[in-house]
Amino acid sequence: MSTPNTRVAAPETKAADPKAAETKSAETKAAESGDVAAAFDDFMHAFEAFKETNDERLAEIEQKLVADPLTSEKLDRINRALDELTLKGRRPPLGSEPRGTRGPSEHKAAFEAYVRGGDEDGLRRVEQKALSAGSNADGGYLVPVETETEIAKRLAAISPIRAIADVRQVSSGTYRKPFMTAGPAVGWAGETDARSQTTSPTIAALDFPAMELYAMPAATPALLDDAAVNIDEWIAAEVEAAFASQEGTAFVSGDGTNKPKGFLAYTTAAETAWSWGKIGYVVTGVSGALPASNPSDVLIDLVYALKAGYRANARFVLNRRTQAAIRKLKDADGNYLWQPAASAGGEASLLGFPVSEAEDMPDIGANALALAFGDFRRGYLVVDRIGVRVLRDPYSAKPYVLFYTTKRVGGGVQDFDAIKLLKFGTS
Repeated sequence: MSTPNTRVAAPETKAADPKAAETKSAETKAAESGDVAAAFDDFMHAFEAFKETNDERLAEIEQKLVADPLTSEKLDRINRALDELTLKGRRPPLGSEPRGTRGPSEHKAAFEAYVRGGDEDGLRRVEQKALSAGSNADGGYLVPVETETEIAKRLAAISPIRAIADVRQVSSGTYRKPFMTAGPAVGWAGETDARSQTTSPTIAALDFPAMELYAMPAATPALLDDAAVNIDEWIAAEVEAAFASQEGTAFVSGDGTNKPKGFLAYTTAAETAWSWGKIGYVVTGVSGALPASNPSDVLIDLVYALKAGYRANARFVLNRRTQAAIRKLKDADGNYLWQPAASAGGEASLLGFPVSEAEDMPDIGANALALAFGDFRRGYLVVDRIGVRVLRDPYSAKPYVLFYTTKRVGGGVQDFDAIKLLKFGTS
């Protein structure tokens, strides 16, 4: 008896498509690019509406010597909308680690066990291997490099002065920067002429101590038990706003006592009487305002108070209220001095120089130093001491778990030639 010739169907398998992930990733990127483009289009439409409304306001002032209140109110609304569109998207989005990356380091795995459940044994072993000491009594444990990098990346994205300043990492408590106050004797001489003996250069130093900055985010036990929560991103997201706010104020106006020294806290002097160790300024000639006639001239004076070598990378720094006033200025040909970014993700410009918005800059007022201009990469130094510490506290605020997070930051002016100020006063 013959066996019927039957074919058994092989179990159906799905071949892995190596391009599927790439296609999905490309679609995601395209969607994100579309969102950025749409946001940029909205911004440009708002700016065009702002220009039309401001032109209408100026025409009303010329005809009636006063602007229609409705026009002024409309201009303010558009101004606020521009501010919101400018600030929108500054906060970096929360993301996840790309697939295919290697697993967490030993330090990261031990740190995650400590944050989630309070297990200190793994961190103790890691720090013993690294010949470092860390315990609750000493103020917590060092976070892994991945977490510290995430915090630094977020701070650079939302802290305006840090984003434009020179940032140095140090392992000691103080960074000392030497500079030459008097150089060796130099000059021209003929081939057979006698030369005077050269003198040794005179060296001085600027000290930038790193001060402790802290934040104390809280978490619920349910959040810590959730394996889907990325601990690096969670801690970075929780501390970024607190750290950035405190840093922003200190880098602008900090007095240097247990905090960085801001560039507005240094002694200032009129540009004609400037000397090293002081920040030079240009006056508007009107107390608490720009001049009524040719107000843009004082901005040009401010730009050219800076030496040519610094202007190549210079920028304006001001808060949003001052920027709202500057936005309304025009040149002699009727062109706006302030221009929006030329492309999505770009920066607005004033007189062709980029603009950085720092909320801690003072408002326009009598003798206020409300506008800064300079090369902040050369002018201001931010010092980060390596290492961020976290101390887990499950007892002080039951049922919540507190995480006392500290980092050491310093800052100050390193080149007094590189930053100039606009003083809204007469002297």
